[in-house]
Amino acid sequence: MKSYFFLIISNILIDNFILVKFLGLCPFIGTSNQIERSFGMSLATTFVILISTILLWFINFFILLPLNLIYLRIIVYMLIISFGVQLLEIILRGISPFFYRLLGIFIPLITTNCAVLAIPLFSLYLHHTFLESICYGVSASLGFSLVMLIFSGIRERILLSDIPLVFQGAPIVLITASLMSIVFMGFRGLIKI
Repeated sequence: MKSYFFLIISNILIDNFILVKFLGLCPFIGTSNQIERSFGMSLATTFVILISTILLWFINFFILLPLNLIYLRIIVYMLIISFGVQLLEIILRGISPFFYRLLGIFIPLITTNCAVLAIPLFSLYLHHTFLESICYGVSASLGFSLVMLIFSGIRERILLSDIPLVFQGAPIVLITASLMSIVFMGFRGLIKI
């Protein structure tokens, strides 16, 4: 139980995929200008990561490894992630048209989000069991969501602030992301693993 707790804290704060490993920057910068959009993107990404982590673990250990088809791993993973995104799009269109309209073009962006592919791959390379893989995927998604929501709150606050002309737009966004990254890298000494 202690190792699961450390795994969760590590993925959320210490080894955050966006601010420490610099994966998933496209949705981080692209959809973080509104809290509602960031919340929707966080939920959508969490759903896809959870579904793909479960399916990819089973496919890897029950199909690819026994048949010695490891070289097809990345292709199969991309197909499963695309399936997860299409499933999400169908579910959102039917259950929550508001989130579907809010996310719009950003739903296919989840397919190309490198964090969605990296989480199952890192879990595989770290030799996680099935429960550890799920815990790893959920905690990495929670870290992704936390950073997205904090950053979108800061960006909404920036819009109301008096920013010098040379820093308006992309420069202040990148400076803010850099400062957040420095803050999250400060959590490195929190847990000794």
